[in-house]
Amino acid sequence: MNAIPSTTVANLRDLGGTPLPGGRSVRSGLLFRSGQLDRMDAASDPAVAALGIRTVVDFRTRAEREARPDRLPEGGRLLLADVLADQVSSGRVPAAARLRRLLADPAVTERELGGGRGREMFADIYRAFVTTDSARTSYRAFLNEVADPDSGPLLFHCTAGKDRTGWAATIVLTLLGATPETVEAEYMSVNAAVREAFAPLVEGFTLEGGQPETALSIIGVVPGYLDAALDEVDARYGSMEKYVREGLGVTSAALGSIRERFVVEG
Repeated sequence: MNAIPSTTVANLRDLGGTPLPGGRSVRSGLLFRSGQLDRMDAASDPAVAALGIRTVVDFRTRAEREARPDRLPEGGRLLLADVLADQVSSGRVPAAARLRRLLADPAVTERELGGGRGREMFADIYRAFVTTDSARTSYRAFLNEVADPDSGPLLFHCTAGKDRTGWAATIVLTLLGATPETVEAEYMSVNAAVREAFAPLVEGFTLEGGQPETALSIIGVVPGYLDAALDEVDARYGSMEKYVREGLGVTSAALGSIRERFVVEG
């Protein structure tokens, strides 16, 4: 679970090195996660240039993409996988897709998400990662890219790299056999980087009367968010394997390829 000290990409991490049972681990240098790529500059950022990214999977909504378009490494291929499209089309733009707007308007945010409502809303968003058609389509497309040897090295991201991206990392690590404790540790590990990236906005939010705990419920992650999605998987499918096979429609061949490509024997 390695953070990469990039100067142009926030919350950049290599899933490689994550420990697996039996002395195994996740192969390094093939699968990366991050926040948005609107400032990515491989020419001036040696850490990014060294990754050799060939495929980028963008989980953001159209509005997020238009506001801050990805900058791709030379020769990079972009796959759009809008996890929240169904919720947006129904007229409900989830908090995960409007982090900056929420932090810019403390009065509205406190009315909508104050008093613990922020955590409840994010738990609902995580359940929707499992239940909505757009999320299932997006995560299926992502896993098929991960399974394809020609797509790597691959980087996947959303805006902050914590929610939609965190669920994608959870799926992959669970399929590879990581323990629940390891999966949660990777999920929680992004908090410091996300708080650093959003620090100026959080400072402005609190100076204008917003509550710190409300801001943290928006920009941070807590185990309860992840538990909401995992509980939904258990309730509907009984296991992550069945969720991926039956809910997402990922084939046995693709799952076999993912495990073959990313598991390093001890």
